[in-house]
Amino acid sequence: MSHPTPSWASVRRSDRLAGTPVVKRGAHWWLVSPSGFLLPSEPAFTGELQRFATLLAAADRAVAEIRAQNQAAPKAQR
Repeated sequence: MSHPTPSWASVRRSDRLAGTPVVKRGAHWWLVSPSGFLLPSEPAFTGELQRFATLLAAADRAVAEIRAQNQAAPKAQR
């Protein structure tokens, strides 16, 4: 079932979940395609999207922490 185009219809690549054709606006996940947007209604699917987004955010935080530690280490050796 197709839904009306949301007001945020121009989606930047940086807004997408890890380069996928998926964005989250508010509490809803949206599938994005050149022909429009689709609001998925399957709880198992949207739950997996949320789980993936949570794990991806945790990985991003871990990488940022490692980078910060690596940058601090050379300064401590001076």
